[in-house]
Amino acid sequence: MYELSYFRNNLDAVAARLADRGFTMDLEAFRKLDTERRQAVSETEALKAQKNAESMEIGKLKKAGEDTADKQQRVRELDELLKKLDDRANALDAEFRELMAGIPNTPHESVPKGRSADDNVVVRTWGKIPEFSFKAKSHWDLGPELGILDFERAAKITGARFAVYMGLGAKLERALINFMLDVHTQHHGYTEVLPPFVINSQSLYGTGQLPKFAADLFKLENTDYWLAPTAEVPVTNLYRDETLDLDSLPIKFCAYTPCFRSEAGSYGRDVRGIIRQHQFQKVELVKFSKPEDSYAELDKLTADAQDILERLGLPYRTVALCTGDMGFSTAKTYDIEVWLPGQSEYKEISSCSNFEGFQARRASIRAKSGKGKADYVHTLNGSGLAVGRTWLAIIENYQQEDGSVVVPEVLRPYMGTDVIRPMK
Repeated sequence: MYELSYFRNNLDAVAARLADRGFTMDLEAFRKLDTERRQAVSETEALKAQKNAESMEIGKLKKAGEDTADKQQRVRELDELLKKLDDRANALDAEFRELMAGIPNTPHESVPKGRSADDNVVVRTWGKIPEFSFKAKSHWDLGPELGILDFERAAKITGARFAVYMGLGAKLERALINFMLDVHTQHHGYTEVLPPFVINSQSLYGTGQLPKFAADLFKLENTDYWLAPTAEVPVTNLYRDETLDLDSLPIKFCAYTPCFRSEAGSYGRDVRGIIRQHQFQKVELVKFSKPEDSYAELDKLTADAQDILERLGLPYRTVALCTGDMGFSTAKTYDIEVWLPGQSEYKEISSCSNFEGFQARRASIRAKSGKGKADYVHTLNGSGLAVGRTWLAIIENYQQEDGSVVVPEVLRPYMGTDVIRPMK
């Protein structure tokens, strides 16, 4: 969401920046609707002033004992006209808000220009890609063979794109959640939050999922409740409609939640295994920052997410997304991609983004110091990490020729074992 006067006064420049990310704005339609809306508001206010003036005149005439029947009829006519103008102004205002809500954030000047993921820029690589003396398997084969992952029973319980974790597979998932939360709270300075997993429409509007991406979400029937697609939504909305103390920034939260997504636009991508599920677990990092510090905070947040992979010994690369590959609400995003030997490719495991003031305006989150003017904060978030994708990265990178999987050293205190063998 934009500050309206800035948007209106810099419309051509904003439209040009939006074009870099593949969004075409109908400038003529915007200007026409904006003019009609402002004119309707102006006419309504003028008519209200006229009605008030004539009402005061009626009061004076009554005190003087004069006949006011004609003027009272005129006021009644003004009331009817005012209602029609009010309805038109409200309808135009609603149409205008809907238009503004569908316009994505403008990319930061440092974002590389491009049309698709092919134009993303690798900014960092870490770790040595493992070499095997045998043909590496994918997790969708290893998991069932070890007896720790069951797709068939999940499909029976629910349907496609769900999984059941069994035995040490379930324990590994739980170990990763606890490990990530411990690292972020004990070493990176985040405060842990356990938010509701069910959220309302206003929360989704605040972070930019609604109204544009309703098809990607699961809604609870006959309610205003939705299943959270990511902890970004409830955690960012902790401070919706609030003014924070500027000196308290940055505020840093981490949260574990299950995440629920319809994957409406995936069109068959990553249908095997647990890469793209309707339900998955994630540890999310969320920050509220001073505007002048937000890009330094983005670098720190990205480093915090990378640190989890480094502690686990998982090779990865970090890429700066180009303008054509960024999410709707983001001003700049780094994707962290982990190496998966079973598929011989890197796969996204975290997106770390700075939204600048885009979400804060939608959710009305401000900060001020003393008697200073309240201004919108900058919000940031990133996966720290997607737990299921970390799970499968461990299974694939630490697989052994005999079909077992070595447990990374940092997880052994959580797991109580150093190796995962086939369940009997």
